[in-house]
Amino acid sequence: MKEGLTFLRNFLKNQGQYVLVSLLIGKICAFLSSLFIIKLLPEHDFGKMSIVAALFAAFASCSGLGSHQSLLRFGSVTENEDQRKKLSGYLLRQGFMYQLLLTLVFLGFSVFYVTKYEDIFWIFGFFSIRFIGFYFYNYIQSELRINDKNRQFAKLNNVVNVLGLAILLILSYFFQLKGYLIAMAFTPFLSLFWFKMKGVSMKELPDIFNSKEIWQYALHTSGTTILSDALFSLDILLLGFLLNENAVASYRVVILIPSNVTFLALAFMQSDFPVLAKNYTDKNFIKNYISGYYKVFVPVCLGIFVVCAFFSKDILRLFFNEKYAENYILFIIFMFTFLMNILFRNLYGNLLSAVGKMSLNTKASFCSLVLLVTLSFILVPRYEILGMTLSVSITLIFSGFLLGYFFQKYLKELK
Repeated sequence: MKEGLTFLRNFLKNQGQYVLVSLLIGKICAFLSSLFIIKLLPEHDFGKMSIVAALFAAFASCSGLGSHQSLLRFGSVTENEDQRKKLSGYLLRQGFMYQLLLTLVFLGFSVFYVTKYEDIFWIFGFFSIRFIGFYFYNYIQSELRINDKNRQFAKLNNVVNVLGLAILLILSYFFQLKGYLIAMAFTPFLSLFWFKMKGVSMKELPDIFNSKEIWQYALHTSGTTILSDALFSLDILLLGFLLNENAVASYRVVILIPSNVTFLALAFMQSDFPVLAKNYTDKNFIKNYISGYYKVFVPVCLGIFVVCAFFSKDILRLFFNEKYAENYILFIIFMFTFLMNILFRNLYGNLLSAVGKMSLNTKASFCSLVLLVTLSFILVPRYEILGMTLSVSITLIFSGFLLGYFFQKYLKELK
């Protein structure tokens, strides 16, 4: 109990409450956005948009080829403010070059879908604009976090999410899919109000940093994140390929709420990441952190699961309609899976990132992706949406246990 209270006190000391509220607002805005689009758009339009959004999610997670993640990791362990600024300027410049290349690759994927889905190229085009905006959004977030400005970080998220939702609702209501795409494409650029031009001209990395180490971390982070997020995108893409856009729409609805409960863990890990990075060799600190984390989140996860399992049909009827309530079993399976994510995959994946062991994250993500593809081609043709639900659930739980094993092995090696 004492460790749990200490865990919460440290969270508040790091201004984590602002991060928690901002992430909650972000999840609510994202949920309302999805709910509004589900009700507004025809099922075939929503299905096409979901296919592109799923691919975008995989690409967006490695914006700038992981440069903003390297900024977060190495900026957090750097005490000298001037060196942090130089590192930030260098990574911004270099990362943007990689971002432009990634955007072209993303747009190129449209050729695989244009023959099957009408007008999908234009959807790819608007998501490409959003992709560039996301690069600046991620960079500015990392810069605020390495400077212990969690309150400003939260304010940035709140403005982008709330104002973005308002713009999206207005444009979508009057212009349907076109309005949604325009709002979605330009919302991330609101973050530029927090952008500072200092140090942008930095072409060389300061001498105290190891270029190879920084870009290895960035590449592993990009690889890990794109493989990890592919687990939440590949299911949509495979359903679109193996079944149809109607199956995609139904599946997207049933996973929407469960996949968003992980924001609880994400709030703690985001606010605590700089502190964890600074103490990556302190075995007692890390063990106490894990113990406090479990004392807080085990009862929270149990409570959420009991409530959601008991009221599963009512929840689906309330937020969607009677048509989707018949998938309540899938809803319960996904809720269990994502709560297990909080206790294993989210915790140990972020801890491995904080201590600099991104290569282990990459290995776990690659194994998980192979498992998901294998299970999907076996189960989806036979069980359709249930088959994909089981494939994703087995894969995510497996990856959580594997990451836990990797981190415990690292912990034992610390003196």
